[in-house]
Amino acid sequence: MHRNRLPPGQLLREDFPVLHYGDIPEFNENTWDFFIKGLVKNPIELTLREFMSLPENEFTTDFHCVTGWSTFDIHWKGVLFRAVAEKAGPLQEARFVSIFSEHGYTTNVPLKVAMDDSVFFAYEYNGKPLTPEHGFPLRLVVPALYAYKSAKWVRGIEILKEDRPGFWETRGYSNTANPWKEERFG
Repeated sequence: MHRNRLPPGQLLREDFPVLHYGDIPEFNENTWDFFIKGLVKNPIELTLREFMSLPENEFTTDFHCVTGWSTFDIHWKGVLFRAVAEKAGPLQEARFVSIFSEHGYTTNVPLKVAMDDSVFFAYEYNGKPLTPEHGFPLRLVVPALYAYKSAKWVRGIEILKEDRPGFWETRGYSNTANPWKEERFG
C-alpha cells in the first residue's frame, strides 16, 4: 500500500525530521504580520489574530523532502491558500506567487498550483501548535511538491505576472520540484 504513495528515490520515515536554512527566528506577536501584495485588487496586511480568525480547515497530507525522505499522514490545521489569496483578489494577469519568510527566505509556485485545495497555511500539526523548528507561527504546505516549496515562518505573499525563483531555486534546485518525477535539481 505505501509503495503507491512513496515517490521514487524516497525513504519512508515515521518521524518528522527538522531541516531548514539559518537560525530559527524569534517571534513577537506584537510585530508579526502577514501581507498580500502585487497583482491584487486589495493589498492586505493581517495581524496574527486576524489571520487566525480566517476559516480553519483540517488536512492530512504526505510530506516529501528533497533530501530523500517522506513522512505519511501528517494531520494539519490551517487556512487554505486560496481563501487567503481571494481576500486580496488576484488580478487576471496574475500567474505566479512568491512566498516570503523570515531571514529573507523565498520560494515560488505557479498561482494555479497555490490555488489548489491541497495547498494551505498551517499553524498546527498532529494535534499541537507548530513548534518553532517546524515553522511557528505559520508555514505554507504544498503537499504535491518537495518540501522546500513548503516554506516555514511565512510572512507574506506577492502575486506576480512573471515567475521569480526563490532561495533554493536560484541555488540550483528544481523550480518545479515534483517528487514523482524526482525533480530535485534544475
